[in-house]
This record gives sequence, structure tokens and C-alpha cells, in this order.
Amino acid sequence: MNKYFCEFLGTFALVFAGTGAIVINDYSAGVITHLGIALVFGMVVMAMIYAVGDVSGAHINPAVTVAFWLAKRLPGREVAPYIISQVLGGLLASAILLLVFSGHKTLGATIPSIDGVKAFGFEIVLTFLLMFVIIHVSEGAKEKGLMAGAAIGAMVGLEAMFAGPVTGASMNPARSLAPALVSGELQHLWIYLTAPFIGASLAILSCRIVRKEGCCVQNDNA
Repeated sequence: MNKYFCEFLGTFALVFAGTGAIVINDYSAGVITHLGIALVFGMVVMAMIYAVGDVSGAHINPAVTVAFWLAKRLPGREVAPYIISQVLGGLLASAILLLVFSGHKTLGATIPSIDGVKAFGFEIVLTFLLMFVIIHVSEGAKEKGLMAGAAIGAMVGLEAMFAGPVTGASMNPARSLAPALVSGELQHLWIYLTAPFIGASLAILSCRIVRKEGCCVQNDNA
């Protein structure tokens, strides 16, 4: 249960800080800025990896969890509990933000500024790049080592910086699901519940091509 609690807490922190930065930026007339929001997302991911990466891996992302399972780095029996924990953590964060900022319309939900199909493709590419980094700096299903958190957090922040204005740069179904459900902004949710899984899966395939050995580690319990 400690792994599932870590996933719950990590996703709570991601959604609370990341979408909270979006909401507070709106309330403060842009004081945080787009750059600041991107940095918040990257830094909270980095912090959670260093905090609980050696316990649960700090996936804090259902697409990452499924990708680790596809790479045979995570037992199949742990996939559903991981994802449920992540979703519940995100929902709690969005619920708290709703209580504090009840007048905000979207609560930081990811809403594309381009055509939905184009945003779908863009999110696939973004998640592919993120998962490609994750799978190469991780050990098993966990992120370990001095630079793993920095590399992954930097990638999240980088993608949020340049792609945030067009798709929201979610790369994470739990991050998008929570504020969408709580705020009722469900129109574009399909993009963020499908594209990240495709992008993360493609990253595992590419890792097998690049490394051939060492990408997928057989787990007898998978």
C-alpha cells in the first residue's frame, strides 16, 4: 500500500501545484506567467521523483504506468491500483482548488487552442518524447539516481513551455481528468485520455529499436 499512497500523494501534488498555478495566475492577473506555470509543473514532478521515486517510481501518470507494464518493468497486478491511486490523488487536488477558487471556470483543465485532431497528434508526440526520456533514465519501474528527477522534470517543464499555449501540454490522463471532471469542462477530454497512452506506448517501441537490450526488463510477476 505504501507504493499506492505515494502515487496518490505524488499526483495530488502535481495537480494541486500545477493546475493551482494556472488558476492563481488567472486570479492574479498573470503574475505567475506562462513561464512560471511551466516551471511549476517541471519542478513539482522533479520534487516528487526525488521524494518517492525509490518507493513507487513516482509515475504520477497512468500513461507512464501502462508504458512500464508494456516494457515488463511493472507487474500487471499493480497497474490498476497505480492508476486508481493517481486518479484519486488528482481528484482530491482539484476538489480542494474548487473549494478555494469556486469562481474559476476551468480549474486548470487542459483545453486546446488548435483543432482537436491536431491537438491529439501533438499530445502523442509530447508524451512520446517525455516517455522516451523516462524509460532511458529509469531503473526497472523506478526513477533512481541523482539526475533522473532533473532530467524528467526538465522535460516536463520544457514541453509545458513551448506546447502549453496550444494543447496545455498534459501528457498525463490523470492531470487532465481531475480538473475536467470537477469543473465540467469535458469537451476535449477525449484527447488527453487517449493520446498520452499512444505516445507512451510508441516510446517503449522506439526504446526497443534504439537499445535492443536493456529497455524491457522481464518481470516474472508481470
